[in-house]
Amino acid sequence: MLSTIVLAAEESEVPEGIGLFIPPISEVIFSALALGILAWIFMRKVLPTFTRILDERTARIEGGLAKAESAQEEAAEALAQYHQQLASARAEAARIREDARAEGAQIVAELRAKATADAERLVGNAQRQIEAERAQAATALRAEVGALATELASRIVGEALADEARQSRVIDRFLDEIEASVAAGEAPAAGGGGR
Repeated sequence: MLSTIVLAAEESEVPEGIGLFIPPISEVIFSALALGILAWIFMRKVLPTFTRILDERTARIEGGLAKAESAQEEAAEALAQYHQQLASARAEAARIREDARAEGAQIVAELRAKATADAERLVGNAQRQIEAERAQAATALRAEVGALATELASRIVGEALADEARQSRVIDRFLDEIEASVAAGEAPAAGGGGR
């Protein structure tokens, strides 16, 4: 069989020149017919499958893009809501801080007023106590000075001042003279209580 093909190839003419590039008509018709059949099969069977697959992919991509756009819009809304809540929280925190400052200032003012009132009360109590002690000391001093003045006057005058009324008058007059001289800036007169 191989020998018949070789003999057939030897009997046929071998083209030369440009004929080398032009195929025989039978091969062109057979190739066109095979190409037509392949094109018809491709158009009827393969191309619709490719088109369907590409349409599905396009639909999935468009669906994914739509979902991505929807998710992006939701994220933008959530971000805007977050920023709004954050601004609201900051405003609330500022308001609470201002309320706390005002309340703190009020508490400080109340404590200062209470401290001032307590201090005034303590000062008033101390002054009253000082006045009471001063009056008590003055009374005790007056009694002691009176006794000394009476004894001194008795020794100077030479008579006994045992009478209480007389003793009281002498003491009062002596103390009045001392107070008058202290108020005038003079030294008390010696023996002034003996008269």
